[in-house]
Amino acid sequence: MPEEQTATPPAQPAAKKAKPPALEDKPFQEFVQVDLLPAVRQALSDRGLADLDLQFVEAPLPVVGDRCWQLQGSWANGQRRFLLGFTEENLTAPKVFTLADGKAAPATLEAFLGDERKITLPLLLNRILSRLNGQKWLEQN
Repeated sequence: MPEEQTATPPAQPAAKKAKPPALEDKPFQEFVQVDLLPAVRQALSDRGLADLDLQFVEAPLPVVGDRCWQLQGSWANGQRRFLLGFTEENLTAPKVFTLADGKAAPATLEAFLGDERKITLPLLLNRILSRLNGQKWLEQN
């Protein structure tokens, strides 16, 4: 009679740890108020903007008048202003950007991050700073 062999069960793969949800997966308003606003404030403060006024408000957009949520920033006694508008309460929805210097009202709305499939906090922060620096408002080029 052949010797009986005991079958050993195959090794089970280790259970994968659940990844914590990305910051960007938070509800829209929570992400903007808890993560984006403080990150922008810190980045601009690090660049020497002492009188920075930064707000997250629902207001009409300049030029077109449509109401939407906006990250509004100003400094230099309100002489330099920018606005990042979210057309919907969703980070992947179309966004617009405008800025104004002096007493002039914003005259154009620019599409902002329109080609990006995934919107992250570092990407938003980088593009806001890049756009402001493009005006030579943050560093002298």
